[in-house]
Amino acid sequence: QTSAINECYEDLTRRDTPMDRIVVGDVGFGKTEVAMRAVFLVYSGGGQTFVLAPTTVLAKQHAATMAARLRPFGARVELLTRNVNDAERKAIMNRWKAGHTHVIVGTHGLLNLPFQMYGPLRMLVIDEEQRFGVEVKERLKTIRSTVDVLTLSATPIPRTLHMSLTGIRDIANLETPPEDRMAVETRVT
Repeated sequence: QTSAINECYEDLTRRDTPMDRIVVGDVGFGKTEVAMRAVFLVYSGGGQTFVLAPTTVLAKQHAATMAARLRPFGARVELLTRNVNDAERKAIMNRWKAGHTHVIVGTHGLLNLPFQMYGPLRMLVIDEEQRFGVEVKERLKTIRSTVDVLTLSATPIPRTLHMSLTGIRDIANLETPPEDRMAVETRVT
């Protein structure tokens, strides 16, 4: 994890080009930890972040984890999914535009927000990009040119791996599990 975290820090402090890094690691190897530290660095520098998850359940998990970790430092993390009513959605958008919300976690609906919402966006974290459709990936292409992008994946698609091998995207591999991680045991009975 330390190497991946340091690589993200270097990418985020280098301002000549936006970061476009993929963090690859097995389930439980610390991809979310790397993302939270990158989000914290962006927050501490005055920036705002979107965290994009493929499912509502995963978005809720990310929002709860990030809120618990970042709230003590004054960061406001909000969840924006299809389950949020229109009045609360509008309130979240107003807090974001005013700079009172620092991280919005949600599903692909985040990409359907009015374009002016992207104004204060500094970083986009994408979890399991391969699980999003072509339309979402096309929207992501337009965002990538102006903001830092950190992609997390346990199972990157061949095209993404090819882009990292050719130098189009940077890659960080998490090869060592954290000390307390219990190994996954699969049994066929």
